[in-house]
Amino acid sequence: MTEMMMLGTRKGLLLFEENRGEWRFCREMFKAQPVSYAMYDPRTGMMWAALDHGHWGTKLHRSRDMGATWDEIAAPTYPENAEINIRFAAEGAPSTKPATLSYVWLIAPGGADQPERMYLGTEPGGLFQSDDGGETFQLVEGLWNRPERQEWWFGGGRDYPGLCSICVDPRDSRHVLVGISVGGVYETYDDGKTWEARNKGLSADFLPEPQAEYGHDPHFMLTSPANPDVVWQQNHCGIFRSTDSAKNWQDISQKGTPAYFGFALALDEKDADTAWVVPAIDAEYRTAVDTA
Repeated sequence: MTEMMMLGTRKGLLLFEENRGEWRFCREMFKAQPVSYAMYDPRTGMMWAALDHGHWGTKLHRSRDMGATWDEIAAPTYPENAEINIRFAAEGAPSTKPATLSYVWLIAPGGADQPERMYLGTEPGGLFQSDDGGETFQLVEGLWNRPERQEWWFGGGRDYPGLCSICVDPRDSRHVLVGISVGGVYETYDDGKTWEARNKGLSADFLPEPQAEYGHDPHFMLTSPANPDVVWQQNHCGIFRSTDSAKNWQDISQKGTPAYFGFALALDEKDADTAWVVPAIDAEYRTAVDTA
């Protein structure tokens, strides 16, 4: 089977194909357009891409022919009664405003037994779900209506919280973990009807109470393909790992070392104890490639 790699960039989507141990460039799509996320759905063979057009808003596309052609589909909309807090609102000004889609952080497929289920993780913090292959999306209100959302969910690096991790349990599609930056980790066992915070053991040194139940900043979170009970996260405040499906977290990083702060995370398919991160640290040296 041919291995493919999709790279979403600020200037388009690139597709590469592996051939005898080497990667070959195949196709450039959405030229000069910012791609916030792209993925391939092995259940259906479809490719998905979310575009951040800035002034023209967020757009959603899918391809049924490995990127040769793309169809734009309607991006989700927040319900009319959905509101978000305006942080640092001027005295006497409104403290809330209607929630509107401003960014798609993640596109994720449902379980193998849910061929039409798709998830979108968005800013300002909403999880959207489709059960018709992406034709329509609905806000998962069980998560959105958590009572602590307005106080404890807030933007970290952007104006509003972003739902940037979605982990579906391959053993039980009703069991889902999500990560919200900033908000924390949440878990459902009933297909999204009810959710519980799963932040025990995390530490947020930017909060007055670092071990608070809410308000943590998981930059990216993944469950191990080798053991779905093992969950890793690259957090704003270190690298954390759980061996009981996020019920308890252990800090496995050390502040002051390169592998501490970052955003990217990848897990070994066969070894639940092996992960890779990309440290986001200031470079001390700059190299001119080919004297450029």
